[in-house]
Amino acid sequence: MNSVLFSNGLRFIGLLLLQVLVLKRISFDFENFNYINVIAYPIFILLLPIRTPHALLVFLGFLIGFSVDIFYDSLGVHASAGAFSAWIRPYVIAALEPRGGYNINHSPTKKRFGINWFFIYSMIIMLAHLAFYFSVEAFAFKFILTIILKTIFSFLVSMIFIIMYQYLFDPTD
Repeated sequence: MNSVLFSNGLRFIGLLLLQVLVLKRISFDFENFNYINVIAYPIFILLLPIRTPHALLVFLGFLIGFSVDIFYDSLGVHASAGAFSAWIRPYVIAALEPRGGYNINHSPTKKRFGINWFFIYSMIIMLAHLAFYFSVEAFAFKFILTIILKTIFSFLVSMIFIIMYQYLFDPTD
């Protein structure tokens, strides 16, 4: 149990530092095309053990989002998106449950469930996270095209980052 707490605590701190010190500074501004943001901190939510209680999951999602908000000066936008992603996670996991079920002691990784399962799982969570994040950030229907474009382009770049993260830190396939 202590190794699970330690590894997830280390992941929390590492992803937070990566997001606020490195990814915040990456800019993909091409004249009038500023639709790409690399969002990596939801990896923390994605990789928590399956047995994590729902209330704790939502709290941890809020906590990592709030921690990012402190450095981004974004007034709770990341916190609400993190809590939302954590809230939908058990429903996504249930919808993708394999025939034999899950070993609830495991974290949902490509090593445990395969790259196809992990890719679909992370795509659903990240698409929901980014759509929620950009909707709350814009908070007006007149920006629907901007919300959609930011969601799509940020999703593509963030998914590349998530898959790279899985291959770097969980290399067995």
